[in-house]
Amino acid sequence: MSCDFLALAVPGVQKLSPYVPGKPVDELARELNLDPAGIVKLASNENPLGPSPKVLAAVQASLAELTRYPDGSGFVLKQALAERCRVRPEQVTLGNGSNDVLELVARAWLAPGRNAVFSQYAFAVYPIATQAAGAEARCVPARDYGHDLPAMLAAIDGNTRVVFLANPNNPTGTWFSAEALEAFLAAVPEHVLVVLDEAYIEYASASDLPDGLDYLARYANLIVSRTFSKAYGLAALRVGYALSSAQVAEVLNRVRQPFNVNSLALDVACAALADEQYLAASRALNDAGMQQLEAGFSALGLRWISSRGNFITLDLGRDAAPINQALLHKGVIVRPLAGYGLANFLRISIGTQAENARFLQALGEVLQGV
Repeated sequence: MSCDFLALAVPGVQKLSPYVPGKPVDELARELNLDPAGIVKLASNENPLGPSPKVLAAVQASLAELTRYPDGSGFVLKQALAERCRVRPEQVTLGNGSNDVLELVARAWLAPGRNAVFSQYAFAVYPIATQAAGAEARCVPARDYGHDLPAMLAAIDGNTRVVFLANPNNPTGTWFSAEALEAFLAAVPEHVLVVLDEAYIEYASASDLPDGLDYLARYANLIVSRTFSKAYGLAALRVGYALSSAQVAEVLNRVRQPFNVNSLALDVACAALADEQYLAASRALNDAGMQQLEAGFSALGLRWISSRGNFITLDLGRDAAPINQALLHKGVIVRPLAGYGLANFLRISIGTQAENARFLQALGEVLQGV
């Protein structure tokens, strides 16, 4: 090939590396000739509970309309979210997962000559979306693996248009308090949009984390991003949403693709939102699994980062790559974090009791052999 198409790409894209998702079960089975049924995947922060009966019923009811385009406005889901979140429907923006919402923000407000601020060890999509828009990515060093909000505030200048915050943070599980968030929002210049990514908010108790919805009425520059992929168990259907002022939502809808949320996702998200029993069961399973893994790590003499998500990040105190590879050969998939600059760490999604036990057993065996 004579033409270098990478060189023809816009400068921000030239410097990017593709996002690497958690390894799929089928891929590992092919690579190592393993039985897929015997593989445990704890790599992608998925809900191990499985879909609720109400969700499955909603899927079945929607199948007859697959020849029709979705409702491009997402009217019914927006109404349900507005009622649940104490906002008006015109303050809701729907996305193909919350990842889509982050991309919409970057597309609308970032460009060459502008910058976005985010924390070290924060979600990989923040720098990807920023650089793809041609903007400067300002990565602020973390404090105790989490957000250093005063330092992030100091990184803002006249060219800053977006600050990305994650609470809890992925992949470290760290979080900040209501007092810290309040002080930050009060000090941020009004021309800077603050994206509060709350993808894991449903897993935390009310006393642990601030609720971003409590600040929307007072801060017109706040965007709260949430998803149905985690606690609601709809990762495969890709549906998320943003809550903001009506003016901000109107701008986001200018760049949102038509039909960006499919019909199944729209219908099923409504069913999931109303299923309080499933949400409570997801939270209870996660709480029990977190305790199980922490106890297992303690018994193995290992350290970890306290988490308020549905995952926990383990500090092995040495290069995690060989340990991760050995776990793969035992049919256990977790997430190495070298790409985040955390080469000694593995992130483990909370699974069922049996999946957690399988992982802990495999980890103990691997550590004895390396």
